[in-house]
Amino acid sequence: MKLLIASDLHGSAKYCRALLAAFEREKAEKLLLLGDILYHGPRNPLPDGYAPQEAAELLSNYKTKIMCVRGNCDSEVDQMVLAFPITPDYALVSVDGVNIYLSHGHREVPPLCEDDVYITGHTHVPLIEKRSFLHLNPGSVSLPKEASERGYIVYENRTFTFKTLDGREYKQVTV
Repeated sequence: MKLLIASDLHGSAKYCRALLAAFEREKAEKLLLLGDILYHGPRNPLPDGYAPQEAAELLSNYKTKIMCVRGNCDSEVDQMVLAFPITPDYALVSVDGVNIYLSHGHREVPPLCEDDVYITGHTHVPLIEKRSFLHLNPGSVSLPKEASERGYIVYENRTFTFKTLDGREYKQVTV
């Protein structure tokens, strides 16, 4: 199964369109969103193309392909305009014998096993870190930080590939 994993849209219709174009280009089966979908939050600037209602409408066209966990900027009101559920805090996807735990990243790390993969957003900075588990972060689609680029992760055949929003591969890790 091919998955596209992204985080921190923060209501940018401009970058939502770019993410959905990447989803189509990658021919992924599922789009896993790691929270902070519609609101930019009080500590972030308005992202380019900020139009949360339009972003919600764009995402609604993919409602059967989206799995989403709640971020610290997501609220009950957001759920009212989204056509897919936002799960609380954590989700699990098991594929190819790999347990992939999803979280926005603003909560405690759950108890994980050595072969587990934990993917979070929140920091807006891409990450590959081996702890007792593998911790990944795709960075942010709309508000990248620390001189990182807008990007996402593609999962396929036990390999996580980090890509820029325009599709350029720049890191890869296999489990």
